[in-house]
Amino acid sequence: PQPNITAAKKMASILALSSCTVLRRVELDQEKGLEMRKWVLSGILASEETYLSHLEALLIPMKPLRAVATTSQPMLTIPEIETIFFKVPELHEIHKDFYDALLPRVQDWSNHQCVGDLFQKLASQLGVYRAFVDNYKVAVETADKCCQANAQFAQISENLKVKSTKDSYHFFPSSTALLYKPVDRVTRSTLVLHDLLKHTPSSHPDYPLLQDALRISQNFLSSINEEITPRRQSMTIKKGENRQLLRDRFMVELVEGSRKLRHVFLFTDLLLCTKLKKQAAGKGQHYDCKWYIPLADLTFQTIEDSESSPIPLVQDEEIDAMKIKISQIRNDIQREKRTTKGPKVIERLKKKLSEQESLLLLMSPNMAFKVANRNGKGFTFLISSDYERAEWREIIREQQKKCFKSFSLTSLELQMLTNSCVKLQTVHTIPMSINKEDDESSGLCGFLDVIVHSATGLKHSLNLYCSLEVDSFGYFVNKAKTRVYRDSTEPSWNEEFEIELEGSQTLRLLCYEKCCSKPKQSKEDGEVTDKIIAKGQIKLDPQTLQNKDWQRTVIAMNGIEVKLSMKFNSREFSLKRMPSRKQSGVFGVKINAVTKRERSKVPLIVRQCVEEIERRGMDEVGIYRVSGVATDIQALKAAFDSNNKDVSVMMREMDVNAIAGTLKLYFRELPEPLFTDELYPNFAGGIALSDSVAKESCMLNLLLSLPEPNLVTFLFLLDHLKRVAENECINKMSLHNLATVFGPTLLRPSEKDTKISTSSQPLSMNDSWSLEVMAQVQVLLYFLQLESIPTPDSKRQSLLFSTEV
Repeated sequence: PQPNITAAKKMASILALSSCTVLRRVELDQEKGLEMRKWVLSGILASEETYLSHLEALLIPMKPLRAVATTSQPMLTIPEIETIFFKVPELHEIHKDFYDALLPRVQDWSNHQCVGDLFQKLASQLGVYRAFVDNYKVAVETADKCCQANAQFAQISENLKVKSTKDSYHFFPSSTALLYKPVDRVTRSTLVLHDLLKHTPSSHPDYPLLQDALRISQNFLSSINEEITPRRQSMTIKKGENRQLLRDRFMVELVEGSRKLRHVFLFTDLLLCTKLKKQAAGKGQHYDCKWYIPLADLTFQTIEDSESSPIPLVQDEEIDAMKIKISQIRNDIQREKRTTKGPKVIERLKKKLSEQESLLLLMSPNMAFKVANRNGKGFTFLISSDYERAEWREIIREQQKKCFKSFSLTSLELQMLTNSCVKLQTVHTIPMSINKEDDESSGLCGFLDVIVHSATGLKHSLNLYCSLEVDSFGYFVNKAKTRVYRDSTEPSWNEEFEIELEGSQTLRLLCYEKCCSKPKQSKEDGEVTDKIIAKGQIKLDPQTLQNKDWQRTVIAMNGIEVKLSMKFNSREFSLKRMPSRKQSGVFGVKINAVTKRERSKVPLIVRQCVEEIERRGMDEVGIYRVSGVATDIQALKAAFDSNNKDVSVMMREMDVNAIAGTLKLYFRELPEPLFTDELYPNFAGGIALSDSVAKESCMLNLLLSLPEPNLVTFLFLLDHLKRVAENECINKMSLHNLATVFGPTLLRPSEKDTKISTSSQPLSMNDSWSLEVMAQVQVLLYFLQLESIPTPDSKRQSLLFSTEV
């Protein structure tokens, strides 16, 4: 027993040491977080100093103006002064006290230092900001009027000096611009609190105080947000009218066959298309006007109305090549962050990433959104989503009801309007990952199961169907469509779809009324002739979806409610191959066991699905890409597993996308991929060879080394996929599209499952995984693009169609 006691003591020592190591790591993480608190607070002090200089710049002219107000030659009256500078002295006093109290605590810093009481006190004084915001519009209007009426005050207003360092000043454009600073401060203070709380341990005495201050600030901000926004986005035009910015977006414009990135601004009376100009270091943004259309003159062009040239389509191969480069650069950035190299390498990689993401966003959209002016001159934007196109049309049509007169802008007015866009813009950056902070969510990567249950709230009986869109790499893609539910006010689809997500954050739903007759349309324009009845969207929340249970939700839109259920599976686990645990049935059973039992070289399920798809699915748009109804797929799976003799009858009555989905599911659930675990690394290595002759020799030898059932089944499927691609002009499924769908399904190895770390975050974007998937796509694409596989025809025919009876 003595050795056992010794071993137990050693084990106890190891466990104790391990526990100490874990505790030490936790302590180090906390120390790092506490050190970050100091840096965050140092930034807050610098920000407060700048804000105080802005308030002081307003107070400097206020005192002399008040002094001469009671003389015989006043510049402004006392009421005007009190209106313009309302609550500014009080705000200055509040923030001066806060700054003076915070400074010594940061200077005398320790990890136990507390500052939460100061932020709590500051939050409790937000009532002064409420009074300032309520008076803000009147203050700006009064300042503008006084500038127009008094040249001396206008000169003072335009030459306000703001102290920037101890010995230097810079001039601020106007008093009205400075008056906006307190309004902007409310939002910034809330963000600052959020940052500080993030780096404060929950055990720290400051934590509850900062939580309370953040709660007060957020409640206050939400209460005034609706009031701030229109004021911030408005500008005064002649005759005292107010021009407001309704929305702005980065969009792709088609100009003489070329794609150009534009920043488009929709105002209450006009649509303005601008180009963002690159500026030298140290200079701000600058816009050039490309064109504008008064809303009273704007019309929407249909495909039949316009005579524009067809949209230059970008091949799917090029789009995927961009995605591969983006994934590779992201991997390189993460690897460099873990090394001790300088920041120059990372900055260079980030520049490359920005270029690739900009190019992807420029080349991806293919759906036309056409507008024209009163002279009939048309302009074409390219967008990726019917949802977005409908949004722009709706908001413009609604605003056109209030715009009755046409007008034209002088060159000076147009220049002033374009210059104002820098301040008025709400979208400041192109939606790319390079513009996100490291801790921001990069979206979900995997498969989302969605059940579209039913819709209520329709006033009339309609032929209704729903379309589902998700964002991918910054743009939206249509992923699934329900069947048309005919002549009903309460359609009940109860259809389930499996949607692949690539860094997705939003799910959009559109309800269409099916039109009986469709006009002729250009295929390139992507114009949907069915009428959009309602549309809505929901955020894909990783925290909610992470528990892998079904989540029920309702999307309310235009009085219509659509009920959905959602369940998320990360890509790592949804494509996970499970060891075969059964010999009966066909799903999840080794392919050699199925072919031996059936006495056939190709599993019956593969033959029957291929035959039915070739009978009536070759012209189906998006065959194999568009999701089939999950309940139909599960019914077919059960029928094949139970060797149901009526499975052929069932298939004839089902949507062809469900049959395509059943075939994909069969290959996905094989316990070992068709290309086998043993040979998979060799295929991945062979496709990377640069010498074309060596690559062909390697890939063909590997292919012919597959077990006979695997080889014959693959050759059978390969011939079928090539025939599908021959109808690409109708079904939109190129060889590359088919390789993208089937590559991971046929090649994803099972041995990788043991290497997946349960501590990893399956909901985050996994770029190394993306690269592996791209390699699997390239392997299948290589064989699809070969004119022939050098297997003797006679042997091939006998392999494909012989049976061992």
